[in-house]
Amino acid sequence: MMDPEQQTPPPQLSAEYFSWDYRLQLICIGFGFYAAIFLLSHLLSVALSCTYNSLLAKEKVFWNLAATRAAFGIQSIVAGLRALTEDSALFKDRIRGQEDWSWFHILTATGFFVFENVALHVSSVVFRSFDLPLATHHFFALSGFAGAVVWDSQGHYLPMVTLLLEMSTPFTCISWMLLKAGWAHTLFWRANQWVMIHMFHCRMVLTYYMWWVTLTHWEEVNTYVALPVRLIFFSGLALLTLIINPIWTHKKTMQLLNPVDWNFGNKPTPNSGATRDQAEGSVKPHVS
Repeated sequence: MMDPEQQTPPPQLSAEYFSWDYRLQLICIGFGFYAAIFLLSHLLSVALSCTYNSLLAKEKVFWNLAATRAAFGIQSIVAGLRALTEDSALFKDRIRGQEDWSWFHILTATGFFVFENVALHVSSVVFRSFDLPLATHHFFALSGFAGAVVWDSQGHYLPMVTLLLEMSTPFTCISWMLLKAGWAHTLFWRANQWVMIHMFHCRMVLTYYMWWVTLTHWEEVNTYVALPVRLIFFSGLALLTLIINPIWTHKKTMQLLNPVDWNFGNKPTPNSGATRDQAEGSVKPHVS
């Protein structure tokens, strides 16, 4: 990375993306936008959802985070599909290619991942709990995109394809909210679950594709991608390929057969016919 005062953007890129003031503004905009989605979800849910008002405080936070992640998932799907299908500088040079639109997604996604980490750690302090797998996932997400901001000569193709891994997130949000509302035995919930499981299988195929891209461009990766970024990227990709994606795909498939809430001890909501006290007394907590 060059000193900000000396950076000269490639001819096809806007100079403003190589200004640290502008970058920080977009990161803050990303943070603020998704924080606003979180707040809006809370306000609308309080006004419109009986299920939401019956939840515990920690479940309400999870509900609003699910809605926020779903919104980010939509942005990520658009960015990832554009990288895969458009004849852009990213596709032509998969290790060094950059465009203005990819810079926009890199910076706003970094803002989102800052928000996710703040929300996770504040929630951990408030509710006196700590989810190590989730914290690890958030760490790699933020570190990877922050690395793309700091070491700014590397390409954006792989980060945009990485965003496409969020393709399952909107369906996961719908699945969990409807499950809490007692809709787990409806045709709509099952259809959404099937699509979500398919998206998780697509995630697995996408990680194999990312390995193929890096292995077929190995010399360029070693030349143009900084060592810290490589370490974070390959560590995170290995975790996704070997552990996270297979476990999540299995759990979502099992959830189709046995609709339970893995995040909060499988406790049914009042809508499903059992009281919260009965659920708390009969089910052992299990957090994913």
